Amino acid sequence: MSPIDPRPAAGSGTDQALHALDSRRSVPARQLDEPAPDDATLLRMLRSASRVPDHGRRVPWRYLAIRGEARHALGERLAALTRERDAGAGEAAIEKDRQRFSHAPLVVTVIARLGPDEKIPEQERLLTAGCVCFALLQAAQALGYGATWLTGWPAYDATVHGWLGLAADERVAGFIHIGTPRLDAPERERPDPATLLEEWSAPAA
Repeated sequence: MSPIDPRPAAGSGTDQALHALDSRRSVPARQLDEPAPDDATLLRMLRSASRVPDHGRRVPWRYLAIRGEARHALGERLAALTRERDAGAGEAAIEKDRQRFSHAPLVVTVIARLGPDEKIPEQERLLTAGCVCFALLQAAQALGYGATWLTGWPAYDATVHGWLGLAADERVAGFIHIGTPRLDAPERERPDPATLLEEWSAPAA
């Protein structure tokens, strides 16, 4: 199946820009196949994904690509770790961990670089890395690919962090699975912003 049509809807420039946001959908990792973006296309995606709010210009993130046989090798390690830690783990759970990184042909790990900073709070830098994750989803879809942002227990596990080469002050913000979608992801119900918006008034003195 061909990638999702990235062409914007007809209309004004504003309509087209909003259409890119309104049409964004996550494609399940199981529905992502080859081909993955080539190196030049991936770098183009990352260039757009890096245009995020970054207070103090700290660049508090970096990227780690997991592809090819490395995906399967990581899955085998996860399966072995699950079996080692949980003697009661069923084969289904173990197989799920084995296949976590094997569906999409490319997984980009967005790593938040934190640590001491006298001016910019850690939370703000972590949020910047989260913005990178979302921007990468947008960039992938704009270029005709499908993508989804996943975490799961491996994102928070110290042993896995060691395998991925994270420093003590780094965290996984997200695993962005990217590939060519087998099918168009269905739309789902979205929240009505009118129900989420309130007006603030200064309390009486």
